[in-house]
Amino acid sequence: MRYFFLILLLVGIGVVAGAGFRGDISRKPPTEIFPDMDRQAKYKPQKTSEFFADGRVERPPVAGTVPFGYNEPRKPTPGQETGPGLYKGFSQGDEYIDTGKMGANWGTGIPLLVNEALLNRGHQRFQINCAVCHGATGAGNGITTQYGLVGVPSYHQDRLRNMADGEIYNTIVHGKNTMMPYGDKVTREDRWAIVAYVRALQRAQNAARTDVPADVLAKLEAK
Repeated sequence: MRYFFLILLLVGIGVVAGAGFRGDISRKPPTEIFPDMDRQAKYKPQKTSEFFADGRVERPPVAGTVPFGYNEPRKPTPGQETGPGLYKGFSQGDEYIDTGKMGANWGTGIPLLVNEALLNRGHQRFQINCAVCHGATGAGNGITTQYGLVGVPSYHQDRLRNMADGEIYNTIVHGKNTMMPYGDKVTREDRWAIVAYVRALQRAQNAARTDVPADVLAKLEAK
């Protein structure tokens, strides 16, 4: 028991001695048991550097860098010249292409020329932004669901098959439930490309005979 009181006394003396230094100014780094990379070698703003030829720490943007939230101006591609508000910018305007709404309701229709290039673009953007949760086929079984994320819907349920294109577009922009918004990450045209690709995924799992163009159907039946 006496050892206990002796140790307790020593600990008390240590605490009082350590607390006595509170408020003192020191230029030495503090003693940290778990520094967690709080202090590491780095360049500070407005300082010089011997590493770079111009002696500056701040580096200019890499050539071709595009500011976040900005569509690089470009020439319209054939078939897209007449799209309403097509070249307004990243996410401006109150037209259907910007909001997904026709009047007070969600609209339906892809306000871009739907061709192979658009679907390929939608596929690429889908793989980058959506497949991690929704899965490669939109079945709601992305890799995040294997790590505990719940509530990821499948695109192949009637509720989402019947959802207006504009509402899907709005969900990409603003998110829904546990889905985060992507309006500041995916450009307007890419959002519509994703919507078009989602429709292709849905149709791939739930196509009807009437979806096949008559001339294509005739060729298939002739084989």
